[in-house]
Amino acid sequence: MNWVNTYWNRAAFQPVWAVSYQQALDLIKEAVQGERNDELFYDELIKLAPNSEQAAIIASIRDDERGHNQMFRGIYREITGQEIMGISNEQYQRVESYDIGLQRALQGELSAVEKYRKIWFGLPAGIYRDTVMGIILDEMKHASKYNYLLTLTRTK
Repeated sequence: MNWVNTYWNRAAFQPVWAVSYQQALDLIKEAVQGERNDELFYDELIKLAPNSEQAAIIASIRDDERGHNQMFRGIYREITGQEIMGISNEQYQRVESYDIGLQRALQGELSAVEKYRKIWFGLPAGIYRDTVMGIILDEMKHASKYNYLLTLTRTK
């Protein structure tokens, strides 16, 4: 049996995360519009870190996230010819403690993987889709780093 023919014959199969091209663009816009709250969150978490090593790990994640936002803005601009404007109406929630902040950060990274997988699925094959896959891999790396930091807080 030829794998390629088998794959293409299953075109009617749709994964649960399947979205349209327009839905993928809407999700990109949504992801970027929450960046102000993300910045506030990361800055607060960095200040709560118990030492410079842990602060540096969170700062590296924050810097990656800034890059992701620029990449998503670039993808959106190149596809639509428009800039993403506005910010989320969502109210910023302060960090209660370092441990709770790490848990929230870990859940945020995992949620981002879910959202970005939908974006990836809705884009056509090519550089934009490949870029989103790179961002997904970064988000998984960030989740691992937050797991590491949570482990450090629990072993002391």
